[in-house]
Amino acid sequence: IVDITIVFILGLFLALIGVVPPGLLNMTAAKISLKEGHVRGIMFSIGVCVTVFAQTYVAAIFARYLSKHPEVIGILRIVALIIFILITIYFLFIAKSSPKQQKEPKIKSKHSRFFQGMFLSGINMFPIPYQSYMTITLASFGWMTFEKTSIMAYVIGAATGTFVTLYMYIFFFNK
Repeated sequence: IVDITIVFILGLFLALIGVVPPGLLNMTAAKISLKEGHVRGIMFSIGVCVTVFAQTYVAAIFARYLSKHPEVIGILRIVALIIFILITIYFLFIAKSSPKQQKEPKIKSKHSRFFQGMFLSGINMFPIPYQSYMTITLASFGWMTFEKTSIMAYVIGAATGTFVTLYMYIFFFNK
């Protein structure tokens, strides 16, 4: 039987690894914190974590399905290759970069930063395949099972790891 504390720590650690590299969410949290204060940065981060919680849960359920249906993995590899090729073609040949003037919106509500965090995290779909792969890998090593308690421990650990990383960006970015 897998200890849920270990699963929680693995989820936390793997989320730290996945979120530590600078990206849209990290930089946005740091920018909000610098310009509008730590409270708004934390509200943004909580919004991000709510979405990460849902995405990680979906990823774990998807991983459980894939572990029971290995024939689907071959189809997903082909689909992923086609999508990767199309995205590469788009960014190399079709997409043109044109600098646009951006106006800073004046946001008065703390809740708007929360929903902005949820939205930006929601359009970022990379956590789903990452967390699916991680949960399948952990299960293959026997460090995690696909039982509800194990999945929830992992999901809570991943959301917590994401928050810890964003928190570090908020408070240590200007240093």
